[in-house]
Amino acid sequence: MHRQHLSTSALHAWAALNNIDCSGVTIGNTSNGRGLGVIATNHTSDDETPLMTVPAHLVLSLENVWIYAKSDRYLKEVLEAVGDYSCSARGAILIFLLMQLAHTGKIGVSNPLTDYVKSLPRVVPLPTFWTDEEQVLATGTSLRAASDTKLRSLDREFAHLRASTASIGWCHEHWWDTKTNGLSFDDWKQVDAIYRSRALDLPATGHAMVPYIDMANHASGDQTVALYDTDSEGNVVLILRKGKTLEPNDEVTITYGDEKGACEMLFSYGFIEDTMTSARELFLDLDVPDDDPLRLAKKSIARSAPGFKLFERGEAIDWEGDFIWLVCVNEEDGLNFRLLQTIDGEQELRVYWNDDEIPAASNFRDLLENERLWDVFQLRAITMVQSRVEQQLFALERSKDCIVSMDELDKSVFAVDQIMKLRGLEEKMMLQAYEEFEMKVQQAKPVVYLSIILTDPVHLRKTCY
Repeated sequence: MHRQHLSTSALHAWAALNNIDCSGVTIGNTSNGRGLGVIATNHTSDDETPLMTVPAHLVLSLENVWIYAKSDRYLKEVLEAVGDYSCSARGAILIFLLMQLAHTGKIGVSNPLTDYVKSLPRVVPLPTFWTDEEQVLATGTSLRAASDTKLRSLDREFAHLRASTASIGWCHEHWWDTKTNGLSFDDWKQVDAIYRSRALDLPATGHAMVPYIDMANHASGDQTVALYDTDSEGNVVLILRKGKTLEPNDEVTITYGDEKGACEMLFSYGFIEDTMTSARELFLDLDVPDDDPLRLAKKSIARSAPGFKLFERGEAIDWEGDFIWLVCVNEEDGLNFRLLQTIDGEQELRVYWNDDEIPAASNFRDLLENERLWDVFQLRAITMVQSRVEQQLFALERSKDCIVSMDELDKSVFAVDQIMKLRGLEEKMMLQAYEEFEMKVQQAKPVVYLSIILTDPVHLRKTCY
């Protein structure tokens, strides 16, 4: 799809025309080579005057997308055609972005955000645009699975968009006719990358894109210079943090999330912060074992992500994931499933624990915590988690052979540098996790053995740990 691009100078004119108020700041090139950012133009000390105010109607939110659709029949047709997909902020905003990027004058109606969208980068270097070689480098990291899953999800969304709009005359002509060089999967990946790397979580609004403020780069901790918020009129304001002072040419940074791990930063924003010395957290997927007789039923009723998260708790590594607690119990423990017929004739799978029906979305950890065999369940869970961490470490180690064989690997390429950093941070975290979990396993075994003997010697023969 051919795309027009708006220059930085034209963007300044657009901001002034649309009443974006900048007080002592502007958009310009940063001094550290990070491209465009929010730059101070004056000396500014701690006060309550916003550095920037963006009018509410310019906030690209779910509500505003549908407001714009009232005067744009093309946008409205697509939003309605895709059904429930456009009822979420992400779905509606992605379609809005696509419509603006495809705006040619023949289709679509110009609005205040049309030129803003044209100013957004042509290239967003997220993992969904990495080369095959760069994807191979990520093998063994939690990012590889996340990236593969994302690409499959985007492919399904693009297929849904095409199937939903192919019967609309102008969509068929301008988007899906191969002779007109219409939309491609790369175009859909592009709008996803734009949204993912720029969306802010606004109070009372939710996820949205905010022109001009979304030009601010990331810095965590004490390096964060400014905060964003929503005022009483729905305008989005950029406010200097208390105790901060700006001098001309200083960069005004915000935080994209101090708690976000290395994988999430690279996945959503395309970089790992220079000051990050640990992975902070990572997610490992996990499936129900093939030999589990309740495998299909468990997968059917699971409401949490199939896996678990490793995260830092002080100096130690801990884990969480309700899916693990569902996987580690079986029929002999009290878990059961029944297929019941509803009053309208359909069948519904119900979940039972010790013959009492429980909601399918129950937090299994809370349920098991009150059982006399809680120590047993804890040991099963930590053993399962440790085994999965070991498996991931083996995958990371095996993939090093591929890296060695890449004679032409250019470590000066930014993506390659960031992947290698992620590999080191995640390996460090998983090695620490494995060692700490091993200590917990060894400490728990005698306690579990004694607990079973005292409470249920018959269950000892059935319990595998």
